[in-house]
Amino acid sequence: MSHLIFFVNLALVAWLFALVEIQIEGAHGWAINLPTWRIQNRWTKIFLGAKPLTGYHLYVLLFVLFAAHFPFTFGLAAFSWHLEARVVSFLIFFWVVEDFLWFVLNPAYGLRKFQAQHIWWHAPSWWWIMPRDYWIFTPIAGFLYWWSY
Repeated sequence: MSHLIFFVNLALVAWLFALVEIQIEGAHGWAINLPTWRIQNRWTKIFLGAKPLTGYHLYVLLFVLFAAHFPFTFGLAAFSWHLEARVVSFLIFFWVVEDFLWFVLNPAYGLRKFQAQHIWWHAPSWWWIMPRDYWIFTPIAGFLYWWSY
């Protein structure tokens, strides 16, 4: 039952956050039309590929990271490496699912346009039917989740 609760909660949180991001970004992904700073250099190319690091994405990532650690911060859960692995698995799964839902739920995209030719920020690292990041990070998250138990 705890696995079901974990993944249902993950899907719900990712769905809600994807809807928030759709309201913020609209049809223009990767904060392309937002008034935010952008950095693109050799370090961002290593970690983000063709995508620049934006202030929007950095602060959203940090917000979600700290929110996910809320139980540790306020003593609601005692820290352990197994629980930290579960939190990290949640974060990785969350970003993959949220990113996918951004396209599926976005009226400007939908599942039909979930293809490299329609998504400039994922196109350079597209493997078969989805971005490389999904292929790499989903098994990592799965392993961390499994190990956390």
